[in-house]
Amino acid sequence: MNKSAFRKLSYGVYLISSLDGDRPTGCIANSAMQITSDPASIAISINHDNFTNSCIERTGKFAISILSENTDPGIIGTFGFQSGKNVNKFDSVSYKTVEGLPVIEDACAYIVCQVVNKMETDSHTVFLGKVLDADNLENAPAMTYSYYHTVVKGKSPKNAPTYLKEEETIPKTAYVCSVCGYVYEGETPFEELPDDWKCPICKQPKSVFKKQER
Repeated sequence: MNKSAFRKLSYGVYLISSLDGDRPTGCIANSAMQITSDPASIAISINHDNFTNSCIERTGKFAISILSENTDPGIIGTFGFQSGKNVNKFDSVSYKTVEGLPVIEDACAYIVCQVVNKMETDSHTVFLGKVLDADNLENAPAMTYSYYHTVVKGKSPKNAPTYLKEEETIPKTAYVCSVCGYVYEGETPFEELPDDWKCPICKQPKSVFKKQER
């Protein structure tokens, strides 16, 4: 089976948020879709290993912040490559509360849902939500999964529904972020970057990059 065929499907990049008690938390996902328009309903797919999964289960609600091409890539690093069990992810971003849930301001739109049903797979939970509120935030193109890979040069978190092991293959000698998998391809040789340079995706220091060869 050639799983790369799945990449021909359309995906976005979303920040799925909920609450851990009174504390906001969330993760990055790329599988969200509208199921019906009247009444409006949305489905999302969240890995069992993501802390956000259990938070949605407990609260019965989730919010989707739809990331745009203008969204700071560091948001993907913060919410996609760290666990909400250990980090207060929302401490580093501006957000507002809608229907009791956090939605980030650096997004082009948001949708807030109440869980009405779910389906379990071997690795993910598909939550079906009734839309409680939704609005546009910025007049900018929504970030697609393709844009994230080809323009932002980001990699998929291993808990992502669309993660493929082939992504671990480095096509040439390169410096790769050991946290998020970002491959440095800048014009300046990596060794000549200043010591305070940081990964554009996860904001980790230059020291976490590892030289890899084919």
